Amino acid sequence: DLLIVDKPAPLSCQRSPRQSLPTLENRLAAHFADPQFVFRPLNRLDKGTSGLMAVAKHAHSYQLYQKLLHTDRFVREYLAVVEGRVEGGFTVDAPIAKVDEASVRRTVDLQNGKPSVTHVSSEGFFGGFSLVRLRLETGRTHQIRVHLSHIGHPIVGDFLYGREDARLPGRFALHSARIRIDTAEKQIDLSSPLPTELLQLIEGR
Repeated sequence: DLLIVDKPAPLSCQRSPRQSLPTLENRLAAHFADPQFVFRPLNRLDKGTSGLMAVAKHAHSYQLYQKLLHTDRFVREYLAVVEGRVEGGFTVDAPIAKVDEASVRRTVDLQNGKPSVTHVSSEGFFGGFSLVRLRLETGRTHQIRVHLSHIGHPIVGDFLYGREDARLPGRFALHSARIRIDTAEKQIDLSSPLPTELLQLIEGR
């Protein structure tokens, strides 16, 4: 019914007219060797984000798990290395909207934005960078990236909402670290460790 994938970065999730190979969609199609394969991601990750994604194997399971996606029965936790010192735990409740129709950028827009909530907790401070754990309550495009930039702690290497970092070619320091899904039959609870390149950031290498 369900596949949990640990996506590397940089790797795009889905094929598009502007996206050449490889993509996660194409890798899965090749893995299953099924000409009728349909890619049904339940949560999506940017090309520059690594970590866990849930993918439904058929239309029925997609419908069932979609109903859980923005509830406490489908928990998504991320780890991010951000600029500056972040302390304690808090919630960013700031609505998000597109900057304009021609742009992929999003921004906090108190008047026109859609409700967007991210829970943040500090995991430590490492010489100019902080490691933070994030839990999504909503799932807006670029939500974590926009919220962290909005509070003055952009993700390291985020070219769109912060600044590039030569140590992170093609990616930024955001990782989907945990997925927990509770169904009537069982609980799925999987974690993915912080990738080496992000560990090296906080270790000062």
